[in-house]
Order: sequence, then structure tokens, then C-alpha cells
Amino acid sequence: MKILVTRTLPGNALKRLQQHFDVDLWPEPDAIPAEILRERIKDKQGLLCLLNDPIGQDIMAAAPELKIIANYAVGYDNIDIAAARRNNITVTNTPGVLTDATADLAWSLLFAAARRTVEADGYARSGKWQGWDPNLMLGHDIFGQTLGIIGAGRIGTAMALRSRGFEMPVVYTSRSENRTLEDIGARRVHLTELLETADFISLHVALTAETRHLIGSQEFERMKDSCVIINTARGPIIDEKALVHALKTGQIAGAGLDVFEEEPRIDPGLSQLENVVMLPHIGSATVRTRSRMADMAVDNLIAFFDGKTPPNMVI
Repeated sequence: MKILVTRTLPGNALKRLQQHFDVDLWPEPDAIPAEILRERIKDKQGLLCLLNDPIGQDIMAAAPELKIIANYAVGYDNIDIAAARRNNITVTNTPGVLTDATADLAWSLLFAAARRTVEADGYARSGKWQGWDPNLMLGHDIFGQTLGIIGAGRIGTAMALRSRGFEMPVVYTSRSENRTLEDIGARRVHLTELLETADFISLHVALTAETRHLIGSQEFERMKDSCVIINTARGPIIDEKALVHALKTGQIAGAGLDVFEEEPRIDPGLSQLENVVMLPHIGSATVRTRSRMADMAVDNLIAFFDGKTPPNMVI
């Protein structure tokens, strides 16, 4: 079987894959261009792709032998699932393994944005610091403040559980009650109440038609002016132009972003602001996590072509 892999992977996953299949690897550090992807996938039975590889009907139509798409990510909004169903193509992902790494990073963004860490680091390096000042780089308390979790899945739950050391009341939104969070005293509330009561809001929903621009102008108007919003999910969940306005006008205090609406492009308005911390989509970027994700994607491919149900099948 022939497998197209759209990027070099960490760990030993590629070696394992090459032991089972004829592997065609795109070796460049940048994303494979769509026209090259369409050309190289023509005779492939499998595809191992990344979250920034758009796999739509045009790609599937160019690959009449394609049987499976193994997405190297927990989210799969880069894949046209309806088209995959029409073409009888199995889709898999890599859930669970990146939960802790992403929750850890969300907390690092929360701390950095609340306490102005990046801004303060730049100030210290600049040579402008003239000594201790009672008004210098005043940030926002974390201990005892209310944490709002929008989307109480694996990562949202892990994020909330980490708040116990800071004695933070937790409110959350979810399609159903989360017993793990209820057991630590968290309250399931309507989105409106969460927006109005939370001091910190962390986004953990999948990107769908319903969640695109879930947070926009009206939502920012409901937030406290001391609120800090964190996004390690998907960029388009926040209306970026509305976010820029909210940060510039003081509707909210700050933001910590690992994802953006038009990655890798970042709205110039965000780049000019000091009350936002920005990272290049590194939520799962630890050696252990990224290597395990690669192994999971390979496991899905091996199982499928062995006639078994892939461990992490989406459809």
C-alpha cells in the first residue's frame, strides 16, 4: 500500500510506517501546496496529514484509490467529512494524548496574560527599567478568581482540574453535565452567565458551523473589563476583529492565544497590542506528546490495512 505523509514527524513513527508501507514523504518544513498534494496523492491508498492541510472534495477526487485519511490532530475541521463519507474514505484522529500538554499550555497563557509576563520580560530586556515601582506592570490576581470553561471535553476538564490549587470557583458550558467537574464543585451554566461572571475564560470547543465566531462583539460586551480570555482550541471560534476592538478599548483586560482565525496570518491589530500573548499553535508541542500523536496516526493506518477497526476512527 502507498501512503502519502505531508510532513516529517517526530519520534520513530515514520520508520514504523516505512516498515509496513511504501511511503511518499513531503520533506519540506512548509505545508505541501495543494497542487502538489493533488498530484502526489493520485496513486495513494492512505494519507497521513496535518491539521493545516485542507483535505476537501478536490483532493479526494484526485485520489480514486484513497481508503483512509489519518489526521495528525485531535480536531478534524481541515477535512471535509461529508465528502469523505461520499467517497467511502475512513477518517481517523489522535485524541486524548495531547490533553495534558494543551491544558498545561492554556495555563501558561493564562498566567502570562494575567501577570503581563511577556510584556514585563520585554521591558526588563529593553534597559528601560529604573527600579522597583509600586505601579509597575500591575496585572490581575489568579488565586480565588472564577474560571470559565467553554467546552468541558477532555482538555476543558483537564484545564478546570488544574484550578484546584488556586481555589478558583469554576463555571462551565457543555452539552451535558460533566460529573468530574461537578465533583469538584463546578457549576454548569448558560454561556451568558459564564461570560458575565468569569474572570478568566478558556475555550475548548471543536470548530463547527455553530462555534465559528462563538465569541464576538456581543459576547465581549458581556465580559468583565478585567476578564482574560484564553484560546488553545481553534482560531475562528473568536471573531478576531471583535477581539482586537475589545482589547484596544478595554472591554476586556487581556488575551492569551495559541490559535488564530487565518493561521499562520495574524491580524496586524493583535500584533500591535501589548495586552495579548501570542504563540504559534504549540499547544501539543512537547517531544513526548507529538511523538505519541505520530504513533497514534501510524497505528490507525496499520490497523486499517490489517483489516481491523482503527483505534481512533472518526468515520
